[in-house]
Amino acid sequence: MHIPFRKMHGLGNDFVVIDARVRALAMTARRAAALADRKTGIGCDQLIVLEPSDSADVRMRIFNPDGGEVESCGNASRAVGLLLADERGGETRIETLGGTIVAKAGTNGISVAMGRPRFGWDEIPLAYAMDTLTMPVGWEDLVEPVAVNVGNPHVVFFVPDTHAVDLARLGPLIETDPLFPRRINVNVATLTGPDAIALRVWERGAGLTRACGTGACATAIAAMRRRLTGRKVTVTLPGGPLAIEWDDTDEIVMTGPAATSFEGTFAEDDYPA
Repeated sequence: MHIPFRKMHGLGNDFVVIDARVRALAMTARRAAALADRKTGIGCDQLIVLEPSDSADVRMRIFNPDGGEVESCGNASRAVGLLLADERGGETRIETLGGTIVAKAGTNGISVAMGRPRFGWDEIPLAYAMDTLTMPVGWEDLVEPVAVNVGNPHVVFFVPDTHAVDLARLGPLIETDPLFPRRINVNVATLTGPDAIALRVWERGAGLTRACGTGACATAIAAMRRRLTGRKVTVTLPGGPLAIEWDDTDEIVMTGPAATSFEGTFAEDDYPA
């Protein structure tokens, strides 16, 4: 049996999207990791499986290249919003492990209402109680981060120069620190203007990436909480900019591009579950 897929990306953060709403496809960590492998599989930053939902228009499952299933992915949410825009009349309610979000197609790209941020130490979660606005912890020169859960967990470090941080080395150390029982996404950010932020991200289970939508949301919220910016900011990642707003209803709204790269099929038996 050959399974159709669509290769999509948001600012270079790329996905293999499989629509399993009509014909179910068993997805395991083994199969997800094999499909995500860039040398022996299709290759992607995340594998996305669309399934029927009892509470929304579609259920989106998200698998990292290591095969682990995660709660949320902002760039993938925009890709799914684009994919289903015509089918759903421009607005799609998407069920994720991190909560239900809403994607809307517009003239400026795809906007996604990502839900409300969470700040409690047990909502991140952390291993023990502490202030999440200025955490009394550090790893070498990276100190006193902000912790926020935007559907998945993040720590944000504000630094003078994001490129001066050896994120490839420090990212995995922080990600797997016992302080974070579900591991953590690691963001290093620099203010570049009154409402402008430059950002690099080490993604939990994926590593360095050109763009991370939830990282952009978490970083924007961290800057707003520390009163470093207003409630609307532009976050520029290596792959390009995203517009982030924390609106009057406490919702995070992320707006940016998404695109289809190509379509194809793979033989189900080539990637056993």
